Amino acid sequence: MTPIPTGRLFRTDAGSDLVITRTFRALADDVWAGLTEPERTARWFGPWEGEGGPGRTVKVRMVFEEQAPWVEVRVDACDPPRRLALSMVDDAGTWRMELLLSEVDGVTELRLVHHLDTEEGIGEVGPGWEYYLDMFVASRAGTPLPAFDDYYPSLKPHFESLTTEG
Repeated sequence: MTPIPTGRLFRTDAGSDLVITRTFRALADDVWAGLTEPERTARWFGPWEGEGGPGRTVKVRMVFEEQAPWVEVRVDACDPPRRLALSMVDDAGTWRMELLLSEVDGVTELRLVHHLDTEEGIGEVGPGWEYYLDMFVASRAGTPLPAFDDYYPSLKPHFESLTTEG
């Protein structure tokens, strides 16, 4: 498989936003369930434990990462089925992101917005999000999950080029 990157970079007053999109022939409620229900997130990202809700922290098992670590993820905002804002801190730094859904005539667009404090490392981060979103697509379609090796390092140049565009 040769994935096609969809990532775009937008400069903001607070830094930069990396935006990656996917479109589904499904209602926003159904896509939302795939993004938020532990048994469904387990299929493409990892299961989570705890009581979700704004201001709460849940534990997510990153089953597709080396050693499948558990990480704490804070729910910063939750407006079903339109917006989920999350943040977490790990060895790589602070991760702030939003999952935004918009539906028109039974077609839902999912935008993953990763709020970046710095564009350093975008060549690694971008391919990872493309991979996870394609994992989400495959989990919904019931098709085989993609391999990360198809995404990295082949998509790295695309994401690095975004930092030089004006």
